[in-house]
Amino acid sequence: MDGGRRLLRPVREAFEGFQPSAPVYAGVANIAPVPVFAADYGRRSLARRAPSLADRLLLVLTARGVGTIMALGLFLGVGLYGARLGGEYSTFVAAEGSVADYAARVAGFAIRTVTISGTHALTQQEVIAVTGIGAKDSLPFLDVRTVRARLKTLPMVKDASITKLYPGRVVIDIEERKPYALWQMDGTVKIVAADGTAIDTYDDRRFAALPLVVGPGANMRIDEYMALLAAAGDLKPRIKAGMLVAGRRWTLQIDNQVEVALPEIGAAAAVAELAKLQREDHVLDKDILLIDLRVPGRMFVRLTENAAAARAAVLAQKSKKKGART
Repeated sequence: MDGGRRLLRPVREAFEGFQPSAPVYAGVANIAPVPVFAADYGRRSLARRAPSLADRLLLVLTARGVGTIMALGLFLGVGLYGARLGGEYSTFVAAEGSVADYAARVAGFAIRTVTISGTHALTQQEVIAVTGIGAKDSLPFLDVRTVRARLKTLPMVKDASITKLYPGRVVIDIEERKPYALWQMDGTVKIVAADGTAIDTYDDRRFAALPLVVGPGANMRIDEYMALLAAAGDLKPRIKAGMLVAGRRWTLQIDNQVEVALPEIGAAAAVAELAKLQREDHVLDKDILLIDLRVPGRMFVRLTENAAAARAAVLAQKSKKKGART
C-alpha cells in the first residue's frame, strides 16, 4: 500500500502462489484440514434423520393453494359469525335449512325421492308428515334414528327401517300392527293389535267381525278371551263380547242379550259345558237374563221379568191345587 492506503498491485497477484500451511498439533502430524460448509451440513443432517411433524406441517402449509384455502376458511368463519350476530344467519336457516344441509344440497345430495313400502292402513302422506323430511334436508345429514323414532310414535307402526341411497333417495320400510280385536272402554271402541296396543278408533265396518272385549285391561288379555271362544265350539258365532270383570274373570255376552258369568278358574271348561247344555236343552233360548256358572258343577239362572211373573203364577196355581187337595 502507499501512503493513501491504496494497493500497489492487484490482490490476485499479491496472493498468487500462497498456500496455507498444514496445522501442527501436539503429537499429531500431517492432518489435512477438512472444509465444512453450512450448506453441506444442513443437507447431511436432513439426510440422516426422518422428517419431523413440524417439517411435514411446514411442507403442507407451503403447498400451493393451501394458504388460499385457509384464508377463505377464515373469512367464511368471520362472515358467518357476523351474520349470526346480525340475525341474517337465522333468516338463512329458516329459508334454506342448516348450513351443512345447504352445502350438501348444492353438492348434489338433496333428497329427491322417498320410497315407502309395507303400508296398508297408513297413507304415504301420513308417513311423510310424521318423518318431517322436507325440501331443506340433505341425504348425508339425515338422522335415520330420529326418523325411525318419529315413525314409531304412530300406534299403527310396529317397526320401521330407513335406508339412505346416494345421491338422493330415502327408502322407508314400515311394519304395521295388524288389527286383532276391538276393545270397548268408557263407551269408546278402539281397534287393538295382538299385543293390546290401541291402533285407532273403530269407525270402519270392515273390522266389525273382530272379537270384542270390554273393560279396563281387557285389551291386554285378549288371548284369554280367544281361548274361551275356541272352547265354545259351535257356540262361538253367538258370543258377541267378553267382559272382563274386576280384572279377574270373564262374563260372556250372547247375541240374545243373555249374559254368562264364568268362574275365575276353569273358565274354558265352563264354556265347553255351556255349549253342551245348549246342544241338549237349548238353555240359551229360554226366557233368561243370566246364567251363572261360577260354582263348579252347578248352574244358576236369572229369569226375565215376564218369565219370572209367569213362573210365579204357575207356582201359585200349584200351591192352590195342593191346598185344595189337602
